[in-house]
Amino acid sequence: MPTATPSAALVRALRRVLRPLVRLMLARGITFPLVAEMLKGVFVEVADREFRLEGRLQSDSRISLLTGVHRKDVKRLRLPTGETSRALPDKVSFGAQLISVWTSVEPFCDGNRRPLPLPRLASHGAERSFESLVAHQSTDIRARVVLDEWLRLGMVTLNAQDEVVLESQAFVPGDGGDEQLAYFGHNVHDHLAAAVHNVTGAGAPFFERSVHYDRLSGQSVERIAGRLKEDGMALLLDFNALAMQCEQDDAARPDNDRRMTIGLYFFSESGAHSGEPGDD
Repeated sequence: MPTATPSAALVRALRRVLRPLVRLMLARGITFPLVAEMLKGVFVEVADREFRLEGRLQSDSRISLLTGVHRKDVKRLRLPTGETSRALPDKVSFGAQLISVWTSVEPFCDGNRRPLPLPRLASHGAERSFESLVAHQSTDIRARVVLDEWLRLGMVTLNAQDEVVLESQAFVPGDGGDEQLAYFGHNVHDHLAAAVHNVTGAGAPFFERSVHYDRLSGQSVERIAGRLKEDGMALLLDFNALAMQCEQDDAARPDNDRRMTIGLYFFSESGAHSGEPGDD
């Protein structure tokens, strides 16, 4: 049951977490009334799914008591919406799988798991071609369709030898479109879910660590960012290869229903903007 008055520390933390989300919503023209209705739905959904009493049906009245949402709204919002719980849409998930193969499986990468430039056509590159890469994951999707979309997103380029080159800085689409927003929802959700799990003490803690400094020059920040870009990507590629091998090993196991996310992030801003209201 929620407490009547949350702690000041919790309120400060929630306000800080919400500010970047509000910044995104305002930038995309999303106003408070829409967010308020959306929050009602999320409150009802989480209370319905995760705060049930063992052996008892979850009633509209109990959800209303837990959330503060009016019972008539609870009844309306509990109706099925058709929304799925997939971590990533099929289109985005397929692209992520292709990149995983490209950076982990020979002959698409070298011995250090660096993605190799791939001849566009199988007639030129045989097994080591972009067409073969796509066929490795699906024979129902044409390589040309994937290539055109990835060229549009800047995830790959074509060199003078008609080879497809994976842009290491564009593993995630960067145009602010649906694909990038799907990764945004996935990554921020999982990072926040791990942090919330640790704060609530709901079991063994997830690994969630960071380093932070606030007296650095711009030159030093650029130096650190460059190091993270190189070493961090190498670390993620190592984990990607390990996870792919584990996925193959677990293919026949009956308990292979777990998903996971491993991520690194970097953020920097001027000290003039770091002292946001209410953070003192």
